[in-house]
Amino acid sequence: MPHPPHQSVQAAAVQSLQARPAAVPKPRVAAREEEDGPWHTEAVCRRDEAGLFFAPSKEPTAARLAREEAAKRVCARCPVMVACREHALLQPEPYGVWGGLTAAERRVVLGRRRRRAAELLPGAAGPVAAAG
Repeated sequence: MPHPPHQSVQAAAVQSLQARPAAVPKPRVAAREEEDGPWHTEAVCRRDEAGLFFAPSKEPTAARLAREEAAKRVCARCPVMVACREHALLQPEPYGVWGGLTAAERRVVLGRRRRRAAELLPGAAGPVAAAG
């Protein structure tokens, strides 16, 4: 069964951070293998360390930004970046850099998608209709 790209990396990080087990969250696994697809095996991040994609506890802001940029550079050369991003948005993955987006960036994308979907719903009253 294919694993999410960060799963094996997370396991290594958990072992190395046993003094701080809360620093690396447990990976979420889809209910069905078909939902994730075979893209995991092609993920470039499978060869990188989890510390690059997941923040240690109490990480200083400057260090976090530098780490996230380094993770995004890895994502930028990944052939399955879009599939990884969609996985993280559909799960939704609450932590780490997935598909070149941080958790905060993914929340923004999800918010935009929700607003767009609400606007496209038939019969949904927009701000003009509600005011008038």
